[in-house]
Amino acid sequence: MSVFTRVAHGRLAAWLTVVAAIVFGAAVFGLPKPDNPAPVSSTGLSVQWQSTQVERLQEQLPSRDVQPAIVVVSRADRAALTETDRAALTGRSDDLGRFAVGGRVSPPQVSPDGTVALVAVPLSTAGGQEEIAGRIDQLRASLDDVPAGLKVEVTGGPAFTTDLTKVFDGADTTLLIVTASVVALLLLITYRSPFLWIVPLVVVAATEQLTLRALDTIVPAAGVNLPGGAVTGIASVLVFGAATDYALLLIARYREELRREEDRFTAMRAALRRTAEPILASGSTVVLGVLTLLLSEQELNRALAVACATGVVLAMLSALFVLPAALVIFGRGLFWPFVPRVGGAVREGRLWGRLGTAVERRPAPVAVLATLLLAALALGGLGIRTGLSETEQFRVKPEAVAGAETLARSFPAGTTQPVAVLTTPEAAKAVTDAASAVPGVASARPGEASDRVAQVDVVLEAEPGTDAANRAVGALRDTVAAVPDSAPPAVAGAPAFDGAVVGGSVAATYDENEANGKDLRLILPVILLLVGLVLVLLLRGLVAPVLLVLTVIASFFASIGASWLLFDHVLDMPALDSGVLLLAFVFLVALGVDYNIFLVTRAREDARRTGTRDGMLSALRVTGGVITSAGILLAAVFAVLGVLPLILLTQIGIIVCIGVLLDTLLVRTVLVPALAFTLGDRFWWPGRIAREPAPDDAPAPEPVAARD
Repeated sequence: MSVFTRVAHGRLAAWLTVVAAIVFGAAVFGLPKPDNPAPVSSTGLSVQWQSTQVERLQEQLPSRDVQPAIVVVSRADRAALTETDRAALTGRSDDLGRFAVGGRVSPPQVSPDGTVALVAVPLSTAGGQEEIAGRIDQLRASLDDVPAGLKVEVTGGPAFTTDLTKVFDGADTTLLIVTASVVALLLLITYRSPFLWIVPLVVVAATEQLTLRALDTIVPAAGVNLPGGAVTGIASVLVFGAATDYALLLIARYREELRREEDRFTAMRAALRRTAEPILASGSTVVLGVLTLLLSEQELNRALAVACATGVVLAMLSALFVLPAALVIFGRGLFWPFVPRVGGAVREGRLWGRLGTAVERRPAPVAVLATLLLAALALGGLGIRTGLSETEQFRVKPEAVAGAETLARSFPAGTTQPVAVLTTPEAAKAVTDAASAVPGVASARPGEASDRVAQVDVVLEAEPGTDAANRAVGALRDTVAAVPDSAPPAVAGAPAFDGAVVGGSVAATYDENEANGKDLRLILPVILLLVGLVLVLLLRGLVAPVLLVLTVIASFFASIGASWLLFDHVLDMPALDSGVLLLAFVFLVALGVDYNIFLVTRAREDARRTGTRDGMLSALRVTGGVITSAGILLAAVFAVLGVLPLILLTQIGIIVCIGVLLDTLLVRTVLVPALAFTLGDRFWWPGRIAREPAPDDAPAPEPVAARD
């Protein structure tokens, strides 16, 4: 007896399994929480990148733990500041000095048009994000009583860090409540039972909470910094979606077996024997897919790889052990009022049977039309733009963004985040002169210096994160690298440069974009190869795996095209975040192939008795409801990412939502069956389907899916 069927061997075994799961969960919650490793850099990029090297070199400067917060003052009516306004701001400078390192701030700077003034307050960045956030909060609180008519906003690097942290306050609770509500509603609609939906929801929610706690131990133990926020949000949604999908598949097959077996334990053993393979294959595909992110240049993606892989493994374990035990404990009555009885009538699958028959009549034209539809949607991605500016990354605009926008009206847009050029003290003047002549540079002036390193502060004309800013960074790097004898001391483990190096948050954004492009070129072929190998091992052939991978690729491009039309023309988003394409591809390939696995493994099972055509018809009929329910649920769960405040997460959620719906409603329902009908037994080549004559008393395959 296999390990997966023992949990259903009897009531005692079921109870022991549930108790063991509770003990396991308690043990996980009791695990120590190791200290989170220090991030490799503020962007998570290694020392191979100039922006990270600049961070390391800045540690040699006297004020290595100091960053300016920018106090921006303007009139609410955008009129010029009056003499009274300027006097009030000057009078506040002494008060602002109590927050500044050294106790003093520079005099206010007023824009040439007189409408905006700024005061740079150098803040200590020692002590971590919480202490920085506390200093920003105190600074903002001290400015609450400004004279009527004036608007004061605090921006700059420390303020952006604070606001980015705060936008996730309470987000985990909101995400859990919204996700659980969506799953509960869809399960209730699927099963039409006042009781059945509770069991999978409780198991899935417990798995999600267990995953989040396990990540506190596993991710740091793997030597990866766990930033939280986006990582835990995506991992939470993935666990909810995957675990619920596996639950739908298991419960559907269990209901089918209850119509054949009087004993519920025997029925569950049969259900587990039939569903263990597709669940393991599906879960393994997702785990391998997300683990390809370990190859990423960015620490955020590597943390996401460990987090998502951990969550999917726990989702598989809960579906194969805990959920079966919980279901058999409650018995058939859990399905009330539609309790499955031996020999009972089957109401499910009729719609999918009719659809399969329609596709089977003319499979080749149907396959061509489905392919053309995917291609037409993919054309929507023509002209797609990537890369969001610093102020475009939030769905809800925080104060730091509003302040940066106010400042950009009258000062160079790069004033909030100057570019740092690191060189030697001897070459500082030459580097400053060279930087000043670069197109797109508003100003360059020598900054602080030590005996080995000197910094040149460069303000760009363009807003950080824009294409213009990126072009200016590239030109600046080329220019200062050519200054003779300007190379700073080498950073350990980093490549040596011939000249000065350019960093700061603007240059870090440039490096992140370059890293995303490098990740795409490396990870995309790797994940396709891994998914293809899993399908080859599962289906023991070549034609079907290649076709399934191609359909998933087509679905990805179609979802990108459809999503871009939505972002560009409806939601008015200026561009895709530069990290969206990689993450969307990984999730869509890993998750999209799941439904093909569920369909094709059942088709191969039934084809052993009835042949490929009838086997695919039967598989489409019996899996149509459950796969459609699973796909709609997974799409809805990923759409819930839209409740989180970052545009990156909103875009990933929408793209994956659309892609999963395409996989569920078009690729799996129409395109894959049409290809199988067209090719017949060649669909499994070079493998062959060995016909297994069914015993005389064996029941024919029955629909087991959720409602049509």
